Amino acid sequence: MAEATEAVEVTAEQIIANKEAQFGYETWIKSVGVPIHEGYFLEDLRNIELGWWEDRKCNAAFLQLEGQQGVAEARITEIPAGATLPPLKFALDDVVYVLEGRGFCTVSSDDGKSTRTFEWQKHSLFLLPRNHTHQLSNAQGDQPARLLHNNYLPVSMVGVPDPDFFFNNDSASGTQRLVGDFYSEAKTHNSPLANGRVRAQWMGNFFPDMRAWDKLVPFYGRGAGGTTVFIEFPDSPMTCHMSVFDAGTYKKGHRHGPGFVIVIPKGEGYSIMWPEGGEKVIVPWHEGSVFVPPARWWHQHFNVGTEPARYLALHPPRQFSGTGERIQNPADNQIEYPQEELFIREKFAKELDARGGKSLMPEQAYEDMAFEWDYGEA
Repeated sequence: MAEATEAVEVTAEQIIANKEAQFGYETWIKSVGVPIHEGYFLEDLRNIELGWWEDRKCNAAFLQLEGQQGVAEARITEIPAGATLPPLKFALDDVVYVLEGRGFCTVSSDDGKSTRTFEWQKHSLFLLPRNHTHQLSNAQGDQPARLLHNNYLPVSMVGVPDPDFFFNNDSASGTQRLVGDFYSEAKTHNSPLANGRVRAQWMGNFFPDMRAWDKLVPFYGRGAGGTTVFIEFPDSPMTCHMSVFDAGTYKKGHRHGPGFVIVIPKGEGYSIMWPEGGEKVIVPWHEGSVFVPPARWWHQHFNVGTEPARYLALHPPRQFSGTGERIQNPADNQIEYPQEELFIREKFAKELDARGGKSLMPEQAYEDMAFEWDYGEA
C-alpha cells in the first residue's frame, strides 16, 4: 500500500507565477507597455494607435483579435522616417507585410559569413528567417514606414514561457538557409488537383507587391469566380494565400481553425462571421483592414466596391487549420449558395444599392448546388 504524501501549502504567489507560465505570451506583451488592440477587427492598421517600444526604438502595437489568441502573433512595427532599427535576432520565422512605406532589410548569420540585403516597398511580403539577425531601415526621410508581422510566438511560448529564449538566443539552428539567392524571384510548383486542374503554389522568401501579383489560378469550389495563389516559404512552417474576386460578387460561407490573420491589400467590402447558431458580426473592410475569424466560425466575404478585391490570409500552424474536420466530412465546412440564409443575399443587395452597384451573381448559382463559374481555359 502506497504511503500518503504530505500536503504542501501552495502560496498565492506560486499560483500567480504558474498562471503566468501558462500564458507566457500574454504576460510578456503586457509587460512591453505598448498598445494591445482587441476585438473582432481593426478597420485600418495604417492609423491604429501605437506606443514607443524603448528596446526596439520604434512605435509598435500588438493585436489580440478574437480568433487569434494563443495561436498567432500579429504585431505592428513603425520605423521612424530615415531610421534604422536596432539589430534583432528572433528564434522563429517571421512573415512581414508592408502596410506603408519603402526601405531595405539586411539579414545575416551570427558568424557574418552569410548576409543578404534586399529592398521592400508598400504591399511587399517577405520572410525574416529564424535565428538570423535582421535590421530594418526606412528609406524615406519624410514619413514613417509601417509593417505587419506574423509568426507563431504565442503557441511557442506555451512550451517555453521565457522571452529570452526567443530573442537574441545564441542558437545557430537554421543558419545554413541563407545561401544562394535567398531573396530572389519566387518559383512556382503547381500541385495537380482532380480533373486536370492545378493549385497555384509559389515558393519564395520575397514577394514584391501583393496588390499587383497576377500569377493566380481559379479557386474552384469557393465561388465568386475567384482566383488565388498559395504561398510557401522554403524550409519554413509559415504559409499563406491570397484570393482575388470581382466587384459585385461574394464568396461562399466557410469555416476552419483559428489564427488565420486576414489583411486587405485592395478593395472595398465586408465579411460576415458567426458561430454555429449564433449572432453575426459584420466586418467592414478596405485597404489596411484586418480580422481573424474565430475557430470554427462561419465567415463569408463580399465585394461591394468597383474593382476586384484582394484578401491576404496569413496561416496559423498547420495543426490549427481544421484539416481533421475536413477529412471527416468536407461538406460540413462550406455553405453552398442555395443553402445560405436569405439574409446573406438581401444584405448584399442593400449594400450594393447604397453604392449604386449591381450584383453580378448569376441566378443559377442560387439554384444549382453544383454550379461553377466558367474559367475558360484556366
